[in-house]
Amino acid sequence: MANNTLTVTDNRTGTSYTLPIEHGTIRTMDLRQIKTGPEDFGLMGYDPAFTNTASCRSSVTYIDGDRGILRYRGYPIEVLAEHCSFLEVAYLLVWGELPTQAQMNDWVYQITHHTMVHETVKKLLEGFRYNAHPMGMFVSTVAALSTLYPEAKHVEDAEIRKHQMFRLIGKVPTIAAYCYRHSKGYPYVYPDNDLSYTGNFMNMLWRMMEPKYVANPVLERALDILFILHADHEQNCSANAMRSVGSALTDPYLTTAAAASALAGPLHGGANEAVLRMLDEIGSKQNVPAYIKRIKEGHSKLMGFGHRVYKNYDPRAKIIKWTAERVFEATGRNTKLDIALELERIALEDEYFVKRKLYPNVDFYSGIIYQAMGFLPEMFTVMFAIPRTAGWLAQWNEMLTDPEQKIARPRQVYTGEQERAFVPLEKRGAVATAR
Repeated sequence: MANNTLTVTDNRTGTSYTLPIEHGTIRTMDLRQIKTGPEDFGLMGYDPAFTNTASCRSSVTYIDGDRGILRYRGYPIEVLAEHCSFLEVAYLLVWGELPTQAQMNDWVYQITHHTMVHETVKKLLEGFRYNAHPMGMFVSTVAALSTLYPEAKHVEDAEIRKHQMFRLIGKVPTIAAYCYRHSKGYPYVYPDNDLSYTGNFMNMLWRMMEPKYVANPVLERALDILFILHADHEQNCSANAMRSVGSALTDPYLTTAAAASALAGPLHGGANEAVLRMLDEIGSKQNVPAYIKRIKEGHSKLMGFGHRVYKNYDPRAKIIKWTAERVFEATGRNTKLDIALELERIALEDEYFVKRKLYPNVDFYSGIIYQAMGFLPEMFTVMFAIPRTAGWLAQWNEMLTDPEQKIARPRQVYTGEQERAFVPLEKRGAVATAR
């Protein structure tokens, strides 16, 4: 439509420009025509941390932060968490549609029969100290898979990409479990193809001498739900890393390792561990009002509340809260849950937090659940990386098939010195003194 345009007047020159608007955006390359003269490079947008810049078109995940909406390929996260398994959702993310029964059978078969890792992986892990952080081991081992599957570098071949996606989704739980077992000094447990995706992961983590590991069905389903909720979340830091590194046509193992490295940061994947530390600091339900008072006075932080995107209740937090209740029915009540529930109740009623739109996010309850299920805090980011691999691969595959995408190369605003006269080494002290 003719009115889907933006008219910009450059007050430096008095010239007006008409820029087309599509999907609520203008192309920043259209700004380049705005110049003061032939020698002018043209206008650029400046947006630190990409707070208001769309770097791609994507049909994978939709978020409306103001209304608290999260959808995978158009399906509400609440519906998927209630009715689907994680592998069903992983198929949806990667291929764009929910699978038929025949497609699901083949998908599960392919993933299940790619859970085994090369024996070399064991030797790689043996090179780490006993107290090495599991996330560091995970990132390094995923990257090392690049050396085992050299054909993966042919990323423009759709069939080769498909095979690597089977491998990555299948192998990341095995690698994660091996990292955990290495840190505990336990022998590695091979995958069991008779078990579900999450049941097999629990088997590789916790099986000891029993001939057949059988997971608690409540905990197995809870882990499946957590995996669904963590599978993708639009253009977050790690997805952006996946796309940026992948845009260089880097193979998916190195690219996934780069995304996992971004996830390892405390501002991204480590927030649920910070929630546990906060709950430990509070100590008991009775101490919550005093802690709230300290937060309002600026002496403490409310962890697990608020989100860069959501200005409403994170829809994932509602599902996790329900899941937490089911988990604690199976494991026994934990005082941390009572503290968390009281903290949420007071915060949601207090005008200080309400007007700041500080609502619980996905990290608020997830750490409590993981701890109740027996996971150590240092494993939390690794747990996050397992399901997020499916989302990363969906983003990566979409990026590679988008004809508009090319190698990522942001511009900068240069603020350094202009051309300077070179001073020989023996004279630099005299120059510095003169200055």
